[in-house]
Amino acid sequence: MPDTTLRTPAGEVAAYLALPAGQGPWPGVVVLHELLGLNADIRAQADRFAARGYVALAPDLFSFRRPKAVCVLAAFRALGKRSGPAFDAIEAARAALAARADATGRVGVIGFCMGGAFALLAAPSAGFAASSVNYGVLPRNPREVLRGACPVVGTYGGSDRMLRGTAAKLEAALAANGVEHDVKEYPGAGHSLLNRHRGRVPELIDRVGGLGYHAPSAPDAYRRIDAFLDRHVAGRDPG
Repeated sequence: MPDTTLRTPAGEVAAYLALPAGQGPWPGVVVLHELLGLNADIRAQADRFAARGYVALAPDLFSFRRPKAVCVLAAFRALGKRSGPAFDAIEAARAALAARADATGRVGVIGFCMGGAFALLAAPSAGFAASSVNYGVLPRNPREVLRGACPVVGTYGGSDRMLRGTAAKLEAALAANGVEHDVKEYPGAGHSLLNRHRGRVPELIDRVGGLGYHAPSAPDAYRRIDAFLDRHVAGRDPG
């Protein structure tokens, strides 16, 4: 699948595009990476959506023309402010998918870890049909921030020490705002339960920290995510 670029007010960013086989029109999904960046795992996540009949676009939020460390700091600063170049890149990806001739115009967003936090903050915008939030931190005052959000499917690990209690808080905030949602916490799963990290250092961090792909939980998590996005973004009958 091809690499591409997206134009944003802060300059061009790199992105990975995954296309379904056959002819559309197809729904779209923006895939948002975790702290490790737009790596092989995130490309595989995009490819998985393409295989399911979505045009998937994964922007590299660390590819602005500045040192990577600066991009990482800017991304986390944007999460705190709920605005900034990273959000511009997400909107550029959404708009690019919605405007494609082979697309339906309906676009969802899915994010992992840092990307999950961005996906959650993108949910109240008018542009996305649904948001899949995977082990993303909550903003301050989530009930206020998530007012008017699109439907949200959330996935968390019960053994994730960094986000203990987050699933229950997210569910409460969404319920208080009448947002359609499916939030689940998986006992025994840690952080990054849907991500397959490659390389000596990431794999070592996963082993020491109890992070990474959790085989007992991942199939059910994907089943829920697929059904939710199929219903709200693709307009397909989950049954």
